[in-house]
Amino acid sequence: MQEASTSISWWSRIKKFLFYLFIFQLGYIVLLKWVDPPITMTQVSAWVSSDGLHRDYVSYDKISPHAKLAVLASEDQLFTTHQGFDWKRIKEAFEYNKKKSDRLRGGSTISQQTAKNVFLWQGRSWLRKGLEVYFTFMIELIWGKERILEVYLNVIEMGPGIYGIEAAAQHYFSKSAAQLSRYEAALIAASLPNPKKYRVQPPSPYMQRRASFITDQMKNIQSDPAIKSLVEGR
Repeated sequence: MQEASTSISWWSRIKKFLFYLFIFQLGYIVLLKWVDPPITMTQVSAWVSSDGLHRDYVSYDKISPHAKLAVLASEDQLFTTHQGFDWKRIKEAFEYNKKKSDRLRGGSTISQQTAKNVFLWQGRSWLRKGLEVYFTFMIELIWGKERILEVYLNVIEMGPGIYGIEAAAQHYFSKSAAQLSRYEAALIAASLPNPKKYRVQPPSPYMQRRASFITDQMKNIQSDPAIKSLVEGR
């Protein structure tokens, strides 16, 4: 009888802890709809490593429309139409990775990348992927597309120890994020698959080709009314 009572007591404590944990993280998600995220796990890792940490959050209206369009063109052209997940792209990445496990391809949307970078850690465990699905769903529900894109552009790694579009613009081009040209924005976006590997300045021939491809894609999607409205911040 005593053992049963103790078991119930522990289960009650666990349920209470999980309830408070849920309330805390929900409140945190809501808070970040208006408040810039503090340092992330990925940034902490860069800070304690040899990469260092360079970041400078800026508001949505202080980011060049070219930068917004460039990451949409390179990373997630269906951003304005999906609800956080591009299932066709995820399936294609899954099939590719089964065949070439030594050269993994990502299928994450901008929403998923934002959720991962703000709330979670780097890695490919099932636990992390499960949490990524949850946080992606929540920020789509609570933040909306403009806020997701704003946070993404402020937290994503854009070079070794360089986080966010403002830090990248200052580091690579000695100008603010608001002043980036179309090609400069495309060059930064071209590095995003692997910002530690792909050099923005001076750009390699591959990066030049990749940036040119992205500028072409920018032209293709910029007339879409939803994308135009999002990029211009209407």
